[in-house]
Amino acid sequence: MTTELKEEPKKEPEGAPGKAAEPARPRRIPLRVRLRRNRGRIARRLLAAFLALIALLCGAVVVAYKLTVIPEPHPDTVVQSTVFLDEKGAYLGRRGPVDRQDVPLSQVPRYVQDAVIAAENRSFRTDSGVSPKALVRAVAAALTGGERQGGSTITQQYVKNALLSPEQSLSRKAREALIAVKLDRTRSKDEILQGYLNTVYFGRGAAGVQAAARNYFDVDTLDLTVSQGAALAAIINLPSYYEKAGSDPKVTATLQKRWAWVLDAMAASGNITAKQRAEARFPAFRFYPPGATEGQRQYLIDAAAKEAADRLGITEDQLASGGYTVRTTFDLALQDSTAEQAKGQKAAKGIRLHTAVVGIEPGDGAVRVLYGGSDYARQPFNDAVSGAVEAGSALEPLTGLRFGAPLTALARTTAPTPLKLASAYAAVAADGMYAAPYTVARITRGGRTVYSAHRDRHRVLPEQAARAVAAPVRGGFPATPVAGPPAKLFTAGAGGGITRRTVWTVAYDARLTLTVALFADKPGKKKDTTVPAQLPTDPSPTAFTEQTATQLWGRVR
Repeated sequence: MTTELKEEPKKEPEGAPGKAAEPARPRRIPLRVRLRRNRGRIARRLLAAFLALIALLCGAVVVAYKLTVIPEPHPDTVVQSTVFLDEKGAYLGRRGPVDRQDVPLSQVPRYVQDAVIAAENRSFRTDSGVSPKALVRAVAAALTGGERQGGSTITQQYVKNALLSPEQSLSRKAREALIAVKLDRTRSKDEILQGYLNTVYFGRGAAGVQAAARNYFDVDTLDLTVSQGAALAAIINLPSYYEKAGSDPKVTATLQKRWAWVLDAMAASGNITAKQRAEARFPAFRFYPPGATEGQRQYLIDAAAKEAADRLGITEDQLASGGYTVRTTFDLALQDSTAEQAKGQKAAKGIRLHTAVVGIEPGDGAVRVLYGGSDYARQPFNDAVSGAVEAGSALEPLTGLRFGAPLTALARTTAPTPLKLASAYAAVAADGMYAAPYTVARITRGGRTVYSAHRDRHRVLPEQAARAVAAPVRGGFPATPVAGPPAKLFTAGAGGGITRRTVWTVAYDARLTLTVALFADKPGKKKDTTVPAQLPTDPSPTAFTEQTATQLWGRVR
């Protein structure tokens, strides 16, 4: 008998009646395992991304470099002042919005150039125009808000000073670097250094090395010594602080340490010899701020600036910003002596004393002294040039003489200017040969002479008549002959006794005609008017003018 086996029914998976069973899910692999297994592929992808970023950045830099245009110098950095010098080349002062005069690099001694390089950027001659380390520091400071970083190259400083705005931002710093690199590749190192030296600020209001040389040492750049050049180079680091060198002991001592550091660097690099380093002495500086006599010199600059502008056919504003050097006829030592002499007079309350002094070279017309007032800030009006002063008996020696033009009407003038009276007596001293007074001897610009004075001379008196004017004044205001160096000296004036209003002393010989006028005024009845006033009797006004004339004469060389 056959037994039939029965197939047992399949069991359904629990929880899913009537449905087929799902395959088992694979086990999840940990991330660290996956990274370990795929690290080669990830590294390759990161490297590719990094290289792509570098290529993109390099491409951006190349494009930015190609598109970068070296800008023209900022307008403020091309404006130059006009400098005024006395007859021997001593610095009188300047006119212009910025105290700067450009000089070619050939007029900057090599040791001055080397001093600046030693102080500011020792790799200047070989670098690419930028300092990578300084750039990184600047970027880090900008991103983190840290303190402003220095260390720029000379090329970067020139770009910042002359070609860009002073804005401090990351984008401006990047543009500065691009321009510096392009400038370094398209200009010579000498061109860049020349631009830098003519624009960098040295303190005392001086922009550029020429203005700095005059402000600190009263010399031209070409005449700077090794020690002076090193001192100027040391100042660039903190010009507003170091500008007080010579007048502030603490500042002076600090600068001297930096000066020594600059010289040591120059000696170490072979720019100066060991002997030059050993012989170097810390230089003496012009006092800062300037004294009162420098303010008084503005009378001289006013007169010379007006004449210079007339000679060149330009306005005084154009002269001031034109970068001219005006060599005047003034004797600065004699002018300063005059300012010192004029301090001795004091007036009573409500009365203002005026002293005017004019010195002219007979037969030439060069004005050596032109003292027009004691305080330019309070009285810019120049009494010597424009003041109408009562002549009184000062013209009596010239009475009856027939002067030719332009002195024809002088004898009939009741109130000549001191300059006009001095020019008349200068003609007498030159045996009747009148020479038109002038204050500008030569004008140069960029090393080229653009004007030279030519004497305007013509006879206004017969020689014999001029030589006859020898006797001191005798008349209403007695003359006081004075024994002294000048061939002829006399005192005259307006008013008499205690009512004297003006005193003149005139001294002359073939070398110089010197006129000293002392007069007084007081406020008039109408607003902004004045009327003559009585001179003080103590000290004696006649003694004052005579003493001023004779003492100044003793300083004539």
